[in-house]
Amino acid sequence: MIVGTAGHIDHGKTALLKALTGLEGDRRPAERERGITIDLGYLHADLGDGQPTAFIDVPGHERFIHNMLAGACGIDLLLLVVAADDGVMPQTREHLAIAELLGVRRAVVALTKLDRVDAKRVGQVRAEVTELLAPGPLAGAEIFPVDSLGGQGIDTLRQALLAEAARSTGGGTDGYFRLPIDRAFSVSGAGVVATGTAFAGRVKVGDELVLSPSGRTLRVRGLHARNQQVQEVQAGQRVALNITGDRLNLEQIHRGDWLLAPALLAPTTRVDIDLRLLPSEPHDLAHWTPVHIHLGAQDVTGRVALLEGTSLAPGRSSFAQLLLNAPAHAVHGDRLVLRDQSAQRTLGGGRVLDPFAPARNRRTPERLAQLQALRGDGLEAALPALLSTASNGLDPQLLERQFNHPRVGWALPADAVEIPTRIGLRLFAKQRWQALEQQLLDGLARFHAELPDELGPDRDRLRRYALPELERPVFIALLEQYLASGAVQASGAWLHLPDHRVQLNEADEALRLRIWPLLEAGRYDPPWVRDLAKELAVEEGAMRLLERKLARLGLLHQVVKDLFYPDTTIRQLATLARQLQDESGSIKAAVWRDHLAIGRKRSIQLLEYFDRIGFTRRIGDQRKIREDSALAQASGP
Repeated sequence: MIVGTAGHIDHGKTALLKALTGLEGDRRPAERERGITIDLGYLHADLGDGQPTAFIDVPGHERFIHNMLAGACGIDLLLLVVAADDGVMPQTREHLAIAELLGVRRAVVALTKLDRVDAKRVGQVRAEVTELLAPGPLAGAEIFPVDSLGGQGIDTLRQALLAEAARSTGGGTDGYFRLPIDRAFSVSGAGVVATGTAFAGRVKVGDELVLSPSGRTLRVRGLHARNQQVQEVQAGQRVALNITGDRLNLEQIHRGDWLLAPALLAPTTRVDIDLRLLPSEPHDLAHWTPVHIHLGAQDVTGRVALLEGTSLAPGRSSFAQLLLNAPAHAVHGDRLVLRDQSAQRTLGGGRVLDPFAPARNRRTPERLAQLQALRGDGLEAALPALLSTASNGLDPQLLERQFNHPRVGWALPADAVEIPTRIGLRLFAKQRWQALEQQLLDGLARFHAELPDELGPDRDRLRRYALPELERPVFIALLEQYLASGAVQASGAWLHLPDHRVQLNEADEALRLRIWPLLEAGRYDPPWVRDLAKELAVEEGAMRLLERKLARLGLLHQVVKDLFYPDTTIRQLATLARQLQDESGSIKAAVWRDHLAIGRKRSIQLLEYFDRIGFTRRIGDQRKIREDSALAQASGP
């Protein structure tokens, strides 16, 4: 069990811990000299059950609240300390509010300095504390009057802590390992040591971790937990990790960084939360208010974007998006605390719903419905609603990171379908996927009705026409499903329904037979429309109309106005382009020109045509083939 002390400055937290454990909490010279806890003090002591209990002695002075926040994340039990002579004070209230915002739901109260007051005063302070706790989740916490120096009441308090320790079940180990660093120091002969409370998972000596947000790869050289060297630690434990890495030094480790299993590395600067403003706030919280955000052991500045209005009243809750000024790590369910811009006052806090919040459409009814679903306790509870509103499906890998829930053992809804795409698996609600299938067919039918003399669109034009909101890899997966079944057919690059045809009349077919030998003979430099018309004594407009019709049939390609290449020639050029790329890693304009021997202008026009149809991508004065294009797949690897 991890116990965190809280309370106003000089209310006797450190003296109480010494009476309970026999150990000194203020270990640093500056702390002993000033008589206050500046940084986090950590103690491990056996209270009598044979198991070490971890104590975090957090500072009470208002100037060190950010240190208190670094230690408060991850505690199991709050030990609220109130001096019987002073009673409830400002930092008492703020520490209690922070603990409640961070999700602490178990507490005991110590009324210290019993030797300085009479019984009447003890009763008054007890009533104050009871009233303070009554509105919140810690109402009914037991109160124990103690004299830390004389020992009165200490044994009774210790027994209460032992009873709470017996109720502790430890943290869950199902997720990937994650630990917020709250202290880092160097040990002679060992190197860098980082400490914190393990939030999830387990880690062993020799395991590889990453430091977030930097992404540095580290290895666990040694582990300490419960005041002893161990081979493995797990969620819920106070941990010291001796870590090593390539040229690692202490200056590269900061409070607020995270040690993570590699699968969780995904720093973010946008986080959607369920925000609650403290009832004690004197004013509404305005949209776009600058704040300090305490998440794990990190303190980062940012702004609050309210998603359900322009202001939030004290004591009320709302969905909000935090825009952070530095990258952070978070998963669904993490607790955080907001303080004002000057870091002098706690405003409220919340629970992380989505650590990868969208920059656009964040206030739409669909998005708010997703956030409502994310208010639940876990992935399985949220999945049905998330699937029903996910227009592009859900990325399982992103869900793993969002919930820290490895995919092994997921219980997918009965109506969920798994769709392989070129960027990985996507999850869709079956009804949503079927609706997309129908949209594609309806869009293609509408295209044929509006443009009956065209064979059909290419894949990118069809996506823009029928399903513009769909990401390209998802659209390609949908289209390939239809192409495999025969419900959609391809003639060259053009897509069409099986019963749709653009047919030439007898006159057009007769003229096609006359021009075809001339086009093929021209090879990489075919004749222009005007030249064909002059050669065959045909009106230029009729020739142009025929070649455009042949292009819609997929038999010709219009490279520039009035210049058409046969489909076979374009495929030969695509094969040549691949050969050039295989030889030198890219398609260079000068090399391409030399191979075609048709002049620089025409060779560049052909390259620009390949760019337009998505066969190549221009990078400076070079090109590379887009392997997912239809022409690239037809030309082979």
